[in-house]
Amino acid sequence: MYSDPKEKEQNGDTRMKKDIILAGVGGQGILTIATILGTTAIKRGMNLKQAEVHGMSQRGGDVQSHLRLSDETIWSDLIPFGSADMILSVEPLEALRYLPYLKDDGWIITNSTPFKNIPNYPPEEEIYKEIKKIPNYVLLDADTKAKEQNASRSMNIVVLGAAIKHLGFTKEEIEEAIKTIFAPKGEAIVEANLRALQAGMEG
Repeated sequence: MYSDPKEKEQNGDTRMKKDIILAGVGGQGILTIATILGTTAIKRGMNLKQAEVHGMSQRGGDVQSHLRLSDETIWSDLIPFGSADMILSVEPLEALRYLPYLKDDGWIITNSTPFKNIPNYPPEEEIYKEIKKIPNYVLLDADTKAKEQNASRSMNIVVLGAAIKHLGFTKEEIEEAIKTIFAPKGEAIVEANLRALQAGMEG
């Protein structure tokens, strides 16, 4: 028996499902973002599937991860074309690479700082122009914001902060996951990442 989505909403159905494409280049920390979101989802009792697809194996190659979070059973670890709720990217050209996956009403959240790992890297303004054609986007200079927080290695967490309100998790849930994951590296690292998260939330 299939339920009417409108009926679910009227009855207070709060089920959550998010399909997220994480994109960047090697060394930029997208797998850390995946770990934080996965930890948050598991603590909430959600199901999780993740598929990682790496380009060049060395640092600087393109890296992509499909992250699927749901209160219900997830049957595949790959996100179909046209069904991603979000492209969460730490590099602007990499955000554009995965546009075919994005829903019509999906979000692009991306760092604006390029990582020029190819000889024919397009002009930055052309990339920004294409991103701004998407109805829902956040384009922010996460590198600068991280440096302003004395957390230059936490650019990826700034990008995550910018995405929080579109992910369905609370700031407190994400902060708890950050504390859990970074605790072994010491309090200073935890605090740097929490500052980076807040900077991203503030835009």
